[in-house]
Amino acid sequence: MPAITVPDVLALPAVVPAPADGDLRPRPVDSVTTAPSGYEGEGFPVRRAFAGVDQARLDPFIHLDQMGEVDYGPGEPRGTSWHPHRGFETVTYIIDGTFEHQDSHGGGGRITNGDTQWMTAGSGLLHIETPPEELVVSGGLFHGLQLWVNLPASQKWAPPRYQDIRGSEVALVRSPDGGALVRVIAGSVGEFSGPGTTHTPISVVHASLSPGAELVLPWDPGFNALVYALDGDGSVGLERRPLTRGQLAVLGDGDTIVARANERATKDLELWIIGGRPIREPVAWYGPFVMNTRAELIQAMEDFQSGRLGTVPAPSG
Repeated sequence: MPAITVPDVLALPAVVPAPADGDLRPRPVDSVTTAPSGYEGEGFPVRRAFAGVDQARLDPFIHLDQMGEVDYGPGEPRGTSWHPHRGFETVTYIIDGTFEHQDSHGGGGRITNGDTQWMTAGSGLLHIETPPEELVVSGGLFHGLQLWVNLPASQKWAPPRYQDIRGSEVALVRSPDGGALVRVIAGSVGEFSGPGTTHTPISVVHASLSPGAELVLPWDPGFNALVYALDGDGSVGLERRPLTRGQLAVLGDGDTIVARANERATKDLELWIIGGRPIREPVAWYGPFVMNTRAELIQAMEDFQSGRLGTVPAPSG
């Protein structure tokens, strides 16, 4: 699981929680759920991380898929066909492997180990995600995440936007003892901010905890907090609630997120940590459209069918 790392973690600045009013308040664990497995697009395997969780606890997030980890044979890599989006943002983070993106507004590109593709669908577009031809021919390891971030009603008609965030651009910090490497992709963690620009105030982090390490991460008390285990074994919260690969912990109120990797583990505990300011608006969700009302969903479908969300670009060359 390469993503982005450094030769000497201790050379990085340390993220240290600073109490605003008295003692720090670690967030308790409200629930832990296990993601069911399924298939997306043309048949690539995913874990549905948010399955079974009340949407109100996820706000402003809508959907999270862990894509892989899978070691494809030659000819096996899969992607998606052209499909529409409206009313939200997709955040695709690649840990291992390579994905290519293209949309009907000219956005897109290739993302690989540690890169993030941040697409604001806004008023609507068509989009495709595929493995590059050389990966299809050779096969290979593929592992990533796709997160859907809701947009408030005032931003659902924003022009589509694409952000190509290289892994080398993310903010890298460590726990005070160097046992945890923290990659800040968007938002802020303490005094450190990631490069991602967001319409909805959120923070997005990928943390790697070596066996036996503890991470105490400052977290905006106005945000919710979700901790998903990509790999490894450990615990979360002061109550040391067990957390293992494919499980999502929903945390309660507080100032910090506490996580630990098992001492006897043979590999790092890999955590995807996200949170944001709840939008608290009605959510009408159907397939690739996330709006506020059923009438807006019907309009989105009609706009797609009539070609108003864009057309598939002609093949180059």
